Amino acid sequence: MRPTVLTALLALSLTACDKLPTRPKTAFNADSAWSYTQQQVNFGPRVPGTPAAAKAGDWIVAMMKQRADTVIEQRWVHRTAKGDSLPLRNILARFRPQATQRILYVTHWDTRPMADSDPVLGNRNTPILGANDGASGVGLFIALGDALKKTPPNVGVDLLFVDGEDYGASFNPPYVDVLLGSQYFATHLPTPDYKPMYGVLWDMIADKDLNVLQEVRSVNAAPEVVSRVWEKAKELGYSRYFISSVGQDVIDDHVPFIEHGMRVIDVIDYDYGPPAPNGGAEPNYHHTLGDTMEHISKQSLQIVGDVALALITQG
Repeated sequence: MRPTVLTALLALSLTACDKLPTRPKTAFNADSAWSYTQQQVNFGPRVPGTPAAAKAGDWIVAMMKQRADTVIEQRWVHRTAKGDSLPLRNILARFRPQATQRILYVTHWDTRPMADSDPVLGNRNTPILGANDGASGVGLFIALGDALKKTPPNVGVDLLFVDGEDYGASFNPPYVDVLLGSQYFATHLPTPDYKPMYGVLWDMIADKDLNVLQEVRSVNAAPEVVSRVWEKAKELGYSRYFISSVGQDVIDDHVPFIEHGMRVIDVIDYDYGPPAPNGGAEPNYHHTLGDTMEHISKQSLQIVGDVALALITQG
């Protein structure tokens, strides 16, 4: 994903009382989410078309078949701008598949084939591990699956793992080699009349310094969904982390859904890294070799997991 216009930034100062919560607010288990995230990272970079991606995709399918009522795989071959054939796979895990009222959650499971934002020039052609950008959403969804299997939801829930989000170099329209899985799903729906009540894309949600601003396109396309998510976070006591200010305009997997008339928003902490001391430049691990487990947080997974599960179970 990539930000475009910067519309607002919120300056935040950490104090001694600004500590991450230690107790979960729902049945979401961050220990499990952390373990699943680590297992995803252990496959190595999950670049489409590689053996690591094939193994990781098989693992996601197996894990969700143990939890969901139905698991659907969408497989296709994408022709890249260079003319290469790229095998891709979306994975849709469905809870209460016959229910007409549905909530759609989306995350991507692939990783970027080049660390093009790495501060070391020699690293920029190296694939990233994607602990935050690619694995944290997977960990979140499998842990959500644990909770939904134990206590089935009152509404239909679709957990969609999309492939090929981060493959190409450019995120400019017409999105030739990026957002591939979300573009494919938006034009190959499970049923012709598929229309969830709303959807949420969960991306880069485990930064140790968790600050989730409201994404511009989400606010413009589905303000009521943004309000629903941020109000739920406030009810849970997480307004320190889900900040009610507009942040960046991000080209991400929610865009194809919005373009096809679905009300899907992006929950993303794009500012991935710790606050810089003395007002200096902040490190950003996004699309770098620094996107590793040491830079993400189990407590952040708990916060986001609580919000994601409460939206389903508490309305």
